[in-house]
Amino acid sequence: MADESRITLEPGKRGGKPCVRGLRITVEDVLSWLAAGMSPEEIIADYPELEREDILACLAFAAAHMKHSARIEAV
Repeated sequence: MADESRITLEPGKRGGKPCVRGLRITVEDVLSWLAAGMSPEEIIADYPELEREDILACLAFAAAHMKHSARIEAV
């Protein structure tokens, strides 16, 4: 299971967006790289300060927050 404690929120950093372990890398950054087709290994090669567990924590954080998103019902 991913450790969501790796995701931090600091008002003065990256506009208060959720970041990885206090780094200036946001959850949104990681998700965007994955969506663009980068593998976790490629992301870590480009950003060696990240660990595989950080990427898993970003995915877990996003999944948990999807539970609270609005749903559009068919009419």
